[in-house]
Amino acid sequence: MIKLYEKGAYLINGTELVAEDDQLNANLEARFGGQVVSKEEARKGNMAYEILKNHNTLDNMEQLKIKFDKLTSHDITFVGIIQTARASGLEKFPVPYVLTNCHNSLCAVGGTINEDDHMFGLTAAKKYGGIYVPPHQAVIHQFAREMLAAGGNMILGSDSHTRYGALGTMAIGEGGPELVKQLLSRTYDIKCPEVVGVYLTGKPQKGVGPQDIALAIIGEVFANGYVNNKVMEFIGDGVANLSVDYRIGVDVMTTETTCLSSIWTTDSQVKDFYDLHFRSEDYKELAPKSVAYYDGMIYVDLSTIKPMIAMPFHPSNVYTIEDLNANLMDILDDVEKRALVSLDNNDVNYTLKDKVRNGRLYVEQGVIAGCAGGGFENICDAADILRDKYIGDDEFSLSIYPASQPVYLELVKNGRIADLMKTGATVRTAFCGPCFGAGDVPSNKGLSIRHSTRNFPNREGSKINNGQIASVALMDARSIAATAANKGYLTAATDVDVNFTKPKYFFDSSIYDNRVYNGVGKADPSAEIKFGPGIVDWPSMVNLTEDILLRVVSVIHDPVTTTDELIPSGETSSYRSNPLGLAEFTLSRKDPAYVGKAKEVRSFEEDRREGCTKLSKDAEYKKAFETINATYPEVKMQDTEIGSVVYAVKPGDGSAREQAASCQRVLGGLANIASEYATKRYRSNLINWGMLPFVLDGKEPFENGDFIFIKGIKSAVANKDAVIKAYVVKDSLEEFDLKLGDLTDDERTIIQDGCLINYYKSQK
Repeated sequence: MIKLYEKGAYLINGTELVAEDDQLNANLEARFGGQVVSKEEARKGNMAYEILKNHNTLDNMEQLKIKFDKLTSHDITFVGIIQTARASGLEKFPVPYVLTNCHNSLCAVGGTINEDDHMFGLTAAKKYGGIYVPPHQAVIHQFAREMLAAGGNMILGSDSHTRYGALGTMAIGEGGPELVKQLLSRTYDIKCPEVVGVYLTGKPQKGVGPQDIALAIIGEVFANGYVNNKVMEFIGDGVANLSVDYRIGVDVMTTETTCLSSIWTTDSQVKDFYDLHFRSEDYKELAPKSVAYYDGMIYVDLSTIKPMIAMPFHPSNVYTIEDLNANLMDILDDVEKRALVSLDNNDVNYTLKDKVRNGRLYVEQGVIAGCAGGGFENICDAADILRDKYIGDDEFSLSIYPASQPVYLELVKNGRIADLMKTGATVRTAFCGPCFGAGDVPSNKGLSIRHSTRNFPNREGSKINNGQIASVALMDARSIAATAANKGYLTAATDVDVNFTKPKYFFDSSIYDNRVYNGVGKADPSAEIKFGPGIVDWPSMVNLTEDILLRVVSVIHDPVTTTDELIPSGETSSYRSNPLGLAEFTLSRKDPAYVGKAKEVRSFEEDRREGCTKLSKDAEYKKAFETINATYPEVKMQDTEIGSVVYAVKPGDGSAREQAASCQRVLGGLANIASEYATKRYRSNLINWGMLPFVLDGKEPFENGDFIFIKGIKSAVANKDAVIKAYVVKDSLEEFDLKLGDLTDDERTIIQDGCLINYYKSQK
């Protein structure tokens, strides 16, 4: 059972929950012998508040300016981050910064591009004093758990699944520009987030794994935004009933709730984890104070959670495997209806009913991988389920990716790798590819079950415009193993007879001691950075003008638009170090016409800067300015910046990748308009790339291809105007209202300067 409290709640002495109501203060006063406990004082009693306070550089706890203890990035993001920081005055890394190579590890596609990025990372670590983790050594988050996390610390990573709360570390995934700020000794500026408690009680059933718990929670809180941009704080007697590996598996999936971060109470099991990894000094006991207030509460009875499955195409599209098997055709009908919304193409012949064989759902592939599935305990339990069984010689295949070489080594030593290989499964090195479509791509119309983090459209390799479509469903490693034992027929782990042996884990640090470059405190300014031909500087951006003319080049009515749809993952990853090359893929699987339309708008802006030769002769733009001048004769074409704008209902769910915004900017994008933004990190990416993050209440008054004129936008940004007058340019100006929401003073300046790089240049 999962229960969401309608209001806030108090936790008393770590065990007793009191729901907030009108009589609460009186109740608390009586409970504490006449001592008055205010809500504001009780807010200071949760763990998140204390950690945020310790990292805030201001006395003001309403508006935070955070400095992080450590940073981490992978090989899809670190080149752009370091290039931006170099352009902004980087001299050395001010805090430990880890550069892992777990996304573009396969260096066969794109010529030398991927390995060139790795050499860039190694030489940058030498020059600026960083840590370099070579390919196949560890996925980014497993290395951070093993070597970076520390109790009471804060870590910022350029990957959305930066979550180390189970180890007592508050970690946040953000777009690259936020890491640039930290590299330049600036701060992470944010309103103090609300904190939602997650009270765990009871003990999971045998066969129920961390992905099952995580998916059950995601299913309850994603659609209603219960934890959106908030911190999830895990408490309750049930925490002690979960191993640290298990807690980590739940914790990493909190990203899919759209929360900002997470933190867990720590105990002797967490201390053992740090001892095991030879970092005893990094353990810190964390627990709420005697009275702690939470802005919401999620009550989870672990004993009631059953094996879950998140059907295509979102981690929140959850069912119990039991219900799916019992109501197969009805649920597949529902899945197909939802899929058509996600695919935004009613011409797609999408069905999963052809997977039904003899009344059961058959899947073609299973994958256990990455920061969510590749943990030691997950793989050991899967091996126990599969021991002395075989996955068969039909379509079904099973691949397993241990999350790090130390985990892999221990699985070799204790025999689990041999057990798995004998079943017909294949075991790979540490690699994040299956999570974003760069590894184990299913066949056309195939169905894959994965213990990984996401199952968005396109992450499994689909190219709808080429007639290619496949599906991913998320499940726990144990139920994937149970399905494999039944040769591809969907099976819950609770339905198999198994003896979980729970072997002890031993961490061998020599793997990292002998292979990972650690340059912390050893920056060498004389070191030369290696640049491959695919590494290209960011193009220059111009400052915002007082008036702007936007042209709508894409309108997306999906309930949620993911970053994968804004800039696809998979094969595009090799272009992440080439802004112009990557931009060619923007919205390619959602709106193939977008790039051409955006480029056309950009060409008129380039012409404006060169004297309006083309602009003044173009019939559409000429008419638009004539309409504007009828009301505002003082507006001049040559002084009015022209840019494209994308409208989406709720864009930005998913990855932290800054390229979801920067690619629009490179193509001449000047703004987004949305009903709301799915995540803070996407909105921050827009701002840091100089784009206006407009919010529109109600239905859009414009259509694709329309012009939108905004007079005095630069002054409106500077003056913190709550409402901004905009006009659809038709035969006359049709007025409507836009908002920008809360912006810090620095963010307002960044937008006015045109992007973060310009902002730093102006500070020199």
